[in-house]
Amino acid sequence: MCWLCELKTPLAPIAPLVHADDGAPPQRWTSRRGFMLAAAAGTATVAAGGLLPTAAKAQVSVGEGSRLRHLVPAAQLEAAAAQQYRQMMEQARQQGALAPDSDRQLRNLRAIAQRQIPFAHPWNARSRQWQWEVNLIRSEQINAFVMPGGKIAFFTGILDQLRLSNDEIGMIMGHEAAHAVREHARARLAKTQATSLGLSLGAQLLGLGDLGNVAANLGTQLLALRFSREDESDADLVGLEIAARAGHHPQASVTLWEKMIARNRGGGLNFLSTHPAGPERIAQLQANAPKVMGLFEQARRRG
Repeated sequence: MCWLCELKTPLAPIAPLVHADDGAPPQRWTSRRGFMLAAAAGTATVAAGGLLPTAAKAQVSVGEGSRLRHLVPAAQLEAAAAQQYRQMMEQARQQGALAPDSDRQLRNLRAIAQRQIPFAHPWNARSRQWQWEVNLIRSEQINAFVMPGGKIAFFTGILDQLRLSNDEIGMIMGHEAAHAVREHARARLAKTQATSLGLSLGAQLLGLGDLGNVAANLGTQLLALRFSREDESDADLVGLEIAARAGHHPQASVTLWEKMIARNRGGGLNFLSTHPAGPERIAQLQANAPKVMGLFEQARRRG
């Protein structure tokens, strides 16, 4: 997770998913199947560039999200995150660090998010109701972040010092959106709190344990959460697919992390403190980029 900011006005409304019934038989849930079911049930998605076909299927394969996340009520967590986000943005505004709506880089970030968000929805149906926000903080820090409920922020340092292309920015945006729709923060919080309280998912389902108040009394805990390597791998792959569907070249995922690692040779790169990288990460992206190349090419043909 990274530092934050608040958007004074939310992103412009995104066209809703158009539901269609293709008669596909019920399937057992996995996160990959989850995308397939959402796509079959309702993904004639109108995006900025065109339609996501109703028969679309996930091209990357990721495991099912942690069931422990259900210990923490999503609505309460997202409300707490939104409150923290607003507070941090107000602080940034008072310091003159929050980019105005007219800022060229911020407008570009929001345009990229606007194209990607419809392709994030099939991974998490609740995300269609989120008030997605994107903001830009004027800081030399090389960093970006997401909070539950689709609250995204970039620092100018990551854009300027790494000289990112739009495709590379798209990969960061997709990665952060993936953390949100895969509810990694919710799962990490649940695991931490459940372990300390000795609760289990079974206890929660039986009414023997309740983490409902945890989300309502987070304080600054969201800022201290750190995603696991499994979370990061998951966000890499899901984000790669989201970005490719929005028209960002898959190979940019590799060049992005190469830039990150090269820039961090002297140490101290903030983004890598929360998003650890190494040869394995790049190898995984190289192996999966060809799987989504067709999605990218379709998006580019749509214009």
